[in-house]
Amino acid sequence: MLDIAEELHRWVEQGRDFAVATVVAVGGSAPRQPGAALAVDTDGTAIGSVSGGCVEGAVYELCQQALADGETVLERFGYSDEDAFAVGLTCGGVIDILVTPVRAADPARPVVTTALSAATRREAAALARIISGPAELLGHALVVRPDGSYDGGFGAHPELDRTVAAEAGACLDAGRTGTVEIGEQGSRCGAPLTVLVESSVPPPRMIVFGAIDFASALVRIGKFLNYHVTVCDARPVFATPARFPDADEIVVEWPHRYLERTDVDARTVLCVLTHDAKFDVPLLRLALRLPVAYVGAMGSRRTHLDRNERLREVGVTELELARLRSPIGLDLGARTPEETALSIASEIVANRRGGSGISLTGAHTPIHHDGTSATVGRIGSVA
Repeated sequence: MLDIAEELHRWVEQGRDFAVATVVAVGGSAPRQPGAALAVDTDGTAIGSVSGGCVEGAVYELCQQALADGETVLERFGYSDEDAFAVGLTCGGVIDILVTPVRAADPARPVVTTALSAATRREAAALARIISGPAELLGHALVVRPDGSYDGGFGAHPELDRTVAAEAGACLDAGRTGTVEIGEQGSRCGAPLTVLVESSVPPPRMIVFGAIDFASALVRIGKFLNYHVTVCDARPVFATPARFPDADEIVVEWPHRYLERTDVDARTVLCVLTHDAKFDVPLLRLALRLPVAYVGAMGSRRTHLDRNERLREVGVTELELARLRSPIGLDLGARTPEETALSIASEIVANRRGGSGISLTGAHTPIHHDGTSATVGRIGSVA
């Protein structure tokens, strides 16, 4: 539900009761990943989506029923060959959906409110809910912060609270949303459990080096992809808010010096558009040694070969050079700044999701490659 946190937080502030349906597991070619949600309030207003339209009507009715009876339910939707009019996924996939009422009297509401508030402020938090196990545990929730502290819990089961908090904290560290299986011994409640953990983390960073016209287009598409975008250039006449109104941050500094002092992580993407050796070489020498998701550099194939030689001369290894995406982007035949930005963004997405970058027409590869929102662990199992 954290993917629609801002809207739900407004509902909470307005005192509305609502029910939320959350995708907890997928199989085959399902259109939405775990964590995708649809919510319905007592007036019948709906926000969000769980399937892109295939089963929305049936899920809407489940939400209304949950609001009426206060029951949490887990429902599976798949494809039916026998009945073309059956409610199901036309793509042939399978999705499991958890429907939970969030009413004023429900025990999970304060915890859900805390999670929604953190997500709205773009603070890191993980919301954990039991989706299968003893009936008395369903409908409860626990929210975990990056420092390991947590609110909420599962009734008179403090050991279970600590176990779930630890697992949710691990998911939060990895930025993962998915399910965790806890065996009977690990649960300390006499039964195996399945826990849905939804992680909300701040947007990943995109740092664009080089305040050129191609950079302006890349900033716009970076924002569209929900990156926190920084533009860095040593030339103050070019690195201005007027030229980059969509950037979250504009830094006038030598690129490698800025990269030395700024925070990056495993989700950060670095796009080097300067194609000038005096900027590129010291910057890429550092960038290729950082634990970031993507390093790409603009330039012709001749520029790329010359740059590689210069990087070798300053000690960059072949293994480090193998991380460099250059010339930057996928082969789309791009010409304009906007087309080039699309080419770069396409390579970033393919790199993140494990895509091949080839046309889907005639291909026999999976459409969806993302493995980050899957079952993420099993602990305390018994043979």
